[in-house]
Formats: sequence, C-alpha cells, structure tokens
Amino acid sequence: MSLANNKARLRWACRRGMLELDVLFMPFVDEAYDDLSEADKLTFERLLSCQDPELFAWFMGHEQCEDAELNAMVQFILGRVKA
Repeated sequence: MSLANNKARLRWACRRGMLELDVLFMPFVDEAYDDLSEADKLTFERLLSCQDPELFAWFMGHEQCEDAELNAMVQFILGRVKA
C-alpha cells in the first residue's frame, strides 16, 4: 500500500532510530513531499524502506547508493537542506 495517500502513515515511516535521519526526513515530508511527482513520491517511499545504517551512510556521504533513483532522491533531499 502506498503511503502517498496517507500523510500520517508517511510521517510515521519517517521516524527513524537515528536523530540525524529524523531531522532530514520530517521537514522534507512537511515542506516538499506534496510537490513531488508521483514517481518521485514512490522513490521516496522506497528510500524509507531502506535500513537506517544504509541511509545514514548515504546521507552523511560515507557511501554512495548504487540505485540511481534512490541516489538522486538522497541528493535532492541533501540539496534542500543545504539551500
């Protein structure tokens, strides 16, 4: 089931075990998620299905995600944070 139609479930899925990820995902959902294309929303949901250690490594720049779509979403989120 897609989380796109249920913002409360999406926000719950953004709550992670690491504060560093929470401070990236929660504002992104509140401020930018609604403006994403349907394809990008699905990519973001797929990103949320990844494990916290992977996400942490990608967002902190320790590793690069090999999945091009997920990597593009990581870079998009990081770009919003830096802007």
